[in-house]
Amino acid sequence: MIRAVKGTRDILPPSSAVWHHIESVSRNVFRAYNYQEIRTPIFEETQLFSRGVGEETDIVTKEMYTFEDRDGSSLTLRPENTAPVIRAYIEHNLHQLPGLQKLYYMGPMFRRERPQKGRYRQFFQIGAEAIGSDSPAIDAEVIEMVSELFTRCGLNGFRILLNSVGCSTCRPKFVEALRTKLEAIAPSLCEDCQRRAVTNPLRVLDCKVPEDQAAIDSLPSILDHLCETCRTHFATVRSLLDDRGIAYQVKPRLVRGLDYYMRTTFEFVHGALGAQNSVLGGGRYDGLAAQLGSKVPTPGIGFSIGEDRLVMSIEEAAPEANRHTLDLYIAPLGEAAVRHCAAFAYELRKHNIIVELGTDTKLKKAMETANKLGARYALIVGENEINARQYALKNMTTGDQVAVSREHVLQILR
Repeated sequence: MIRAVKGTRDILPPSSAVWHHIESVSRNVFRAYNYQEIRTPIFEETQLFSRGVGEETDIVTKEMYTFEDRDGSSLTLRPENTAPVIRAYIEHNLHQLPGLQKLYYMGPMFRRERPQKGRYRQFFQIGAEAIGSDSPAIDAEVIEMVSELFTRCGLNGFRILLNSVGCSTCRPKFVEALRTKLEAIAPSLCEDCQRRAVTNPLRVLDCKVPEDQAAIDSLPSILDHLCETCRTHFATVRSLLDDRGIAYQVKPRLVRGLDYYMRTTFEFVHGALGAQNSVLGGGRYDGLAAQLGSKVPTPGIGFSIGEDRLVMSIEEAAPEANRHTLDLYIAPLGEAAVRHCAAFAYELRKHNIIVELGTDTKLKKAMETANKLGARYALIVGENEINARQYALKNMTTGDQVAVSREHVLQILR
C-alpha cells in the first residue's frame, strides 16, 4: 500500500469543515482591517531564505527542502512566507502605492522537522504583513486583529506573550553581554546551544530543552538593554493594548526563531497543545527589506498562524464546534419519487440548504442512513405524497413528523 509521506497527512471530513470555518473567518477579519490577499510561489531561490531568515537559524541549517533545478540553480520549497512577501513587495514596487500595504496569505509551507503533535513537514499557515510604517500603533492593531480572529474562530483561553528584541543600535550590546555570560555556562547546555553560543547567542534564549531552562533563566534580559527609542516604542505598544483591554504577558526570553525580527515580538499560545503550545508567532522586521536588496526604507510587522495547530486547538477545546451539518436527507420511495425529489433537491440547494438525496428506496434503510449522517431533518416522498402535494418531514432529533407543503419545507429549513 502506498501511504502519505512521513510528516504529511490527509485532511478529511469532518475536520475539513473546521479548516474551512477558520479560513472563512480569517478572510472576513482581514477584510475588516483592510488587508488584501497575496499568493506567492511555493518555491523560491534558496538565497531568499538564507539571506532573509538567517544562515544560522534551524530552518536554514536543518529544515529546508532544497534542490538543484535543471539549470543548476538552487531552489527551496518555502519554509515560511514573510521573506517571499517582502520579495514580491520589492520586485513589484509596491512602495509606490498609497498608504500601508496590508497583505495576507494562506497556504502550505515545508520544513523537515521531527513530526510530532501539531507539527508536520508540510504544514499550513495563515499570515499577514503590514508594510510601510514603524508606528507602534500598527503593532498594537496587528495583535488586536489576531485576538479578534481567534475569538471569532471560537478559540477561548489563549494567552498573548509579548517582548521587544531591540534594534540594530541596542541589540549588538545585549548580544555581547549574552555572549560573555554564555562563555561560562555554554559547556553545560545542549549541543545546539553550544553551537548557537558562538554563532548566534540570541537563539540560545529560544531553547526548548528542559534541562537547559534554569541556566538560560540566569542570562541577561533584553529589556534591561533597550535603547531609549526601543524602550519608548515598546511602552507605547503596551499602553495601546492596555487601552483596548487586551491582556498580555511580557516574556523577555521571547526572541522567535528567525533573524529578521526587531523590536516587537509576540506569540499566542493555547493549553490544548501541551508543552509545544504556540499557535501563532510574529513581530516587527524593519530591516528585512534591506537584507533582500531594497533601496527604500521598508519597516513592517506581521505574523503567521500555524493553521494545523489552530485547528487542533479548536477541535480539542470544542469538539463539536464548526462541524459540517446535513440539513436535509430526502428519502424518495419509488422510481417516480426519485425523479421528483432530484428536481426538489436542486431547488433547495440554490438556497444554500445542505441536502443529501437518498438512493435507498426502502423507508427503514433510508431512515437509518439519515440518522447515521446526522441529518437535522428527513423528508419522506412517495407516490401518495406527490399526489397530495404534502411531504412527510421528520425532525431527526425529536422524532416528530408533520405533513408539509413543498414551500413550507424551505421555510422550515431556512
